[in-house]
Amino acid sequence: AGLPAAWAVARNDFRGRALVRALVMVPFVMPTVVIGAALRTTFSRLGLDGGRVNLDQSIWAILIAHVIFNVAVVVRVVGGYWAVLDVRLEESARVLGATRRTVWRDVTFPHLKPALWSAATIVFLFCFTSFGVILVVGGPRQATLETEIWRYATQRTDFATAAVLACVQLALVVTLVVASSRAERTAVQRFGLRQ
Repeated sequence: AGLPAAWAVARNDFRGRALVRALVMVPFVMPTVVIGAALRTTFSRLGLDGGRVNLDQSIWAILIAHVIFNVAVVVRVVGGYWAVLDVRLEESARVLGATRRTVWRDVTFPHLKPALWSAATIVFLFCFTSFGVILVVGGPRQATLETEIWRYATQRTDFATAAVLACVQLALVVTLVVASSRAERTAVQRFGLRQ
């Protein structure tokens, strides 16, 4: 969802570009409760909270909230990287007869892989460790590892289980960061890019 916005701010020079970049960042810096309340109010006003379509406290509500929050990450990470890629590579491919799709697949996308790995890792970690979004938007029926740690520690006072879940979460996060770093480093070395 963030790639079109990343492309727009990276490769297009238009009036208000800085404003668009700032507006994309607003949900990311707002408290989770505010965004969650705004999303639930929007569902209510649009009739999406109980009629034929019920998004309130659903997995779709959580997904929409995470998209709203994390588009900013993709725009900042991928857009920033995309802005400094050498445009001449794409132009050369176009001059040699490559279609837009071929240029994207064979030139642009491979060079964006390090930024895409970074953004994907950050977004996944934000979603995986999401706490406020799950409680505010998802409600008590939806649970993640993060909310279960909180429930075991505060509501069930089962600190041993909460500690085990916290260790599992820590191990998963560290594994993901290490794997992402290796994949990013491999992509950078493959194309001779500088980090």
